[in-house]
Amino acid sequence: MSDAFTTRVLNIASGSSEAVVDLTRECETFLREAAGGRDGLLNVFVPHATAGVAVLETGAGSDEDLLAALHTLLPADDRWQHRHGSPGHGRDHVLPALVPPHATLPVIEGRLELGTWQSVCLVDTNRDNPDRKVRLSFLG
Repeated sequence: MSDAFTTRVLNIASGSSEAVVDLTRECETFLREAAGGRDGLLNVFVPHATAGVAVLETGAGSDEDLLAALHTLLPADDRWQHRHGSPGHGRDHVLPALVPPHATLPVIEGRLELGTWQSVCLVDTNRDNPDRKVRLSFLG
């Protein structure tokens, strides 16, 4: 495969509770190896029906605010048609419509071009699946 396109799969343990997992460091490590100082695009993709990717501030409460907002929009109760798994699990299958399972981000001179407070995060409300895969792909 050409060095114009490089991909890697991360195994992420998101745990058995709802989580916003900061992937920024893993993205930066991947780009140091894959981008070689070049400009391009980083695609972050979660191949799961019940998780998403968000770019947001972490560590100052925004990650908890996001989970609280998702609780309001997608309550974990018995209203959902999709009923297997934990009570309210059907909402986890609606999550990717609100928090998409992908993000494509600019890479400038081999570095992720994020704003000062932005982080790349896995958003996982599915308590039934504690192990996730995240595919990082660099196109330069």
